[in-house]
Amino acid sequence: SSGINAEYGGKQFDRVSRLFCESESFKMDLILDVNTMIYPVILRDKFRLLLATTLQEDGAPDDGSYTASLEGTRADTFEYVMYGRIYRIEGDDFADSNAILSAYISYGGLLMRLKGAANNLHGMEVGQTVYLLMKKLAF
Repeated sequence: SSGINAEYGGKQFDRVSRLFCESESFKMDLILDVNTMIYPVILRDKFRLLLATTLQEDGAPDDGSYTASLEGTRADTFEYVMYGRIYRIEGDDFADSNAILSAYISYGGLLMRLKGAANNLHGMEVGQTVYLLMKKLAF
């Protein structure tokens, strides 16, 4: 389930909501800024979220530039896509698989924090670029 709070550092933004979410599949917490003018989200909406380093279905790396003519990409099955960069990872001992880590990603100023077990955040590195893909689920 997700909770929504439009407060953003004491300032109110008309087009951005900060979502506070819990994963139903993994023991992870998510805080995510979403442009709700483009992608409206309401309290109790459920969604699938995918983080990927490429939009290519075969996992082939891309150069980070978007081409509208691209067909057959991961984005085709999602409703909302952002491209950003990991700017901070913090938490307990990185070598301990039971450690709790937080990864911080900026999507052009829209921020995300993903917090959970280190093994769920394996492979994330500061400076790495990442796509966020979202799709609402019917329930």
